[in-house]
Amino acid sequence: MAAQSKPAQLGPWGKATAGAAGAAFANVLVYPLDLIKTKLQVQVKKSADVEKQEATASSEVHYKGTWDAITKIKDAEGVAGLYAGMGGALLGVTSSNFAYFYWYSIVRTLYLKYQKSEHPSTAAELSLGAVAGALGQLFTIPVAVVTTRQQTQNKEDRKGMIETAREVVEGEDGITGLWRGLKASLVLVVNPAITYGAYERLKDILFPGKNTLKPWEAFLLGALSKSIATIVTQPLIVAKVGLQSKPPAARNGKPFKSFVEVMEFIVKNEGALSLFKGIGPQLLKGFLVQGILMMTKERVELMFILFMRFLSKLRSQRLGKAAALAAAAKVASPVIAK
Repeated sequence: MAAQSKPAQLGPWGKATAGAAGAAFANVLVYPLDLIKTKLQVQVKKSADVEKQEATASSEVHYKGTWDAITKIKDAEGVAGLYAGMGGALLGVTSSNFAYFYWYSIVRTLYLKYQKSEHPSTAAELSLGAVAGALGQLFTIPVAVVTTRQQTQNKEDRKGMIETAREVVEGEDGITGLWRGLKASLVLVVNPAITYGAYERLKDILFPGKNTLKPWEAFLLGALSKSIATIVTQPLIVAKVGLQSKPPAARNGKPFKSFVEVMEFIVKNEGALSLFKGIGPQLLKGFLVQGILMMTKERVELMFILFMRFLSKLRSQRLGKAAALAAAAKVASPVIAK
């Protein structure tokens, strides 16, 4: 009876599937914000004089802010333009979140097993998240590179995922171009590390002792933790997007070699505050996506647990019936022998 009263535990595959499902659902709902924040982050801020000089010399569209980007994209490409590259983006967020939650579940379980502690310290949570994020990035960054390239291309130049990947491979870096920005991505594992580390800490503070959260509680924790992580890592996010997209016109087609080089270019040409460009839609997207992700993940995990309990109960009933039949046959066998 004691064994039956213990709550069912999900393994790495269950947690990874729940996390991937939550990420896919959340990103479908807010994808236009993802597209717009990417476009804002890669464009080079121009002064009024420069804009006048280039107005007739270039067909490149410049966006003044989130709403301006929404309006111009919708006018130029229709509503469908706000969802350009969504297939690749969904594949990217689903695979990266699956990988993250899979590895996070494994490394956290191993840590708790050997440390014999129920609640890791904040430093331990950040370290576990960083390890899981690094392992996930190694396998999923090519999808992110292709998606970023698709999102930052004009409608006329935009291609499918395979064609875009081929374009990257045929570029200056060859096949290693699919891992462009890997160093920045590995540095950026501090983002999910901060997010999930903050999530666990806030959960202990705001809802101590609760194993199953209500939807609004999971949403609040996810949104707050992601907002903290985004503000801290925004310059690195901007630099990573700059690395993975086509170089700006001022570079004459020369790609950036490191995220430090991207940041130096931005500070020199646009000022230090531009390291935080696109933070409006980035924060809003992160707030909504992480809130919805964690809310959905908690629900999916609960569904998995209930399903596992149902299977366990069904198995117990079948074993009970089999045992009863075996006992009945054993009692009847001496009578038959006589």
